[in-house]
Order: sequence, then structure tokens, then C-alpha cells
Amino acid sequence: MPQPAERPGNRLMDRPEYASKQKPLTRPAETTVLDAVSAMSEKNYGSVIVIDADDKVIGVVTERDVMNKLVGKGLDPKTTILSDIMTDNPRLARETDDLVDWLRIMSNERFRRLPVVDADGRIKAVFTQGDFVSYTWPDLMYQMKTIATATVTKNWPLFLIGGGVALYSIVMVVVLGAMR
Repeated sequence: MPQPAERPGNRLMDRPEYASKQKPLTRPAETTVLDAVSAMSEKNYGSVIVIDADDKVIGVVTERDVMNKLVGKGLDPKTTILSDIMTDNPRLARETDDLVDWLRIMSNERFRRLPVVDADGRIKAVFTQGDFVSYTWPDLMYQMKTIATATVTKNWPLFLIGGGVALYSIVMVVVLGAMR
């Protein structure tokens, strides 16, 4: 399970996408698929978050779930309820979790939507793989530069000694090579 981010700026809630995200579409488990799909279509959402009476996430229904578990099996959307086709117990991220951890987990486990919950387990946002695309090479390079700078600064005396030894060794090889 991902840990809270150690460095400011690496939390899911620190990303610009988090603040600008629309409120996730939520419905209780006993909602019919037809009602949920109508709301998804109206709002142009790719998923609905299934919640319990305490507004805690218990499942996710995506467009793919509707196609594979409802349409593909010939079920009636007017009588089939979300709990029949939802992915139950989905992976949930906390707002304070490390972004890079979730980027890796979503890639490795091959899922596209990540519900983000607050400390009480209530839905706050849904991150998609598309949201993570904005975490590009410049961001990663900046992060690596920051880590490298912190490492070098913290261990500066060791780098000076190591650099001095390396420089001395190179000079000695050149001088001894020139003497032959």
C-alpha cells in the first residue's frame, strides 16, 4: 500500500488536476444501471463510484463494466443494479498518498480509474490515467534534480573527498603515463 508522500508536492492532493477536478459521480449500490448510465452520459463521465449509506466507496462501475458485464451478457439495464456489475473493493488512494507510487501501481495492475478518498474514507476525486500523463518528464527531471541536490548537499564532505581522490588518481595516471 502506498505511503503518504514524504516531500511536499508529491501528494495526489498537491497536483493541479486535483483542485480542478469535478465532483465524482456517485450512486448507491441499488441504483439501476440504466439510471447510472443516464447520469454518466449526461455529465460525460466514464465511471460511477458506488457508495454506501456513509458515503464510503464500495465499488466502481466503468463504461467497460457496462459493456462486458451488462451488454455482453444480455442483461436488462432497467432491472440490473450497480452492485451486480461493479468492481467491488476497488483500490483506493488517500489524498496524501505519493503520486509516483500510484502511477506505478496503476501501470502494473492495469486499471484506469483511481478513487481518491479523505481520511474518513469518503470520495473526494477520481484520478484517471490521463491525469497522470501530465506528470511528464520535466516534472520527473525536476524531482530527480531536487533529490540529487539534497543528496549532494547532505553528503558534501564525502563528495569532496571522493572527488579529490578521483582527481588525484586521474592526475597520477596521466603523470605516470607521461613519464614512461
